[in-house]
Amino acid sequence: MSKINESNILIEPWNEADLNLLLSSNTNSMMKYLGGLESLNQIMSRHKHYLEMSRIGSGQMFVIILLPYRSKIGTVGYWDRIWDGKLVYEIGWSILPQFQRKGIATIAVKKTIKKAQKESKHKYIHAFPSTNNIPSNKICEKLNFKFIKKCNFEYPIGNFMVCNNWQLSTRKKK
Repeated sequence: MSKINESNILIEPWNEADLNLLLSSNTNSMMKYLGGLESLNQIMSRHKHYLEMSRIGSGQMFVIILLPYRSKIGTVGYWDRIWDGKLVYEIGWSILPQFQRKGIATIAVKKTIKKAQKESKHKYIHAFPSTNNIPSNKICEKLNFKFIKKCNFEYPIGNFMVCNNWQLSTRKKK
């Protein structure tokens, strides 16, 4: 694989055809920081939610595409969340294992942050990677998120884990 840079990575709005990406991501290694494997019903529900978010204005999910072959290699998105009594964006991402550790997630998250900033709907974006998910925490550091504190986080519903709460302003610096 040639060197990855911003021009090799696209993010495109989630669509019906992206269900296969969720199905192929439902592995022990991909889901170990996200509460474990999902049932087919859970995957279908998440896919439907991803499709609905932009329509109802509660966020946007994207598929991460690697050029030149337009390979679908991951997901990234942001959505509304109430955190500490305030409405914020939450951001999350996932990259297929064979494409991890190449800087792709950092590029895709950066592009997604820019889209959230254009909306200018909420003052902050928060990321909640598991404290054990070192690569995702490093992405937050690289993209200048501010570490707030460790917290208990519920995902999926009924599964609690210890996460790091990272925060980034959506307001562009002057």
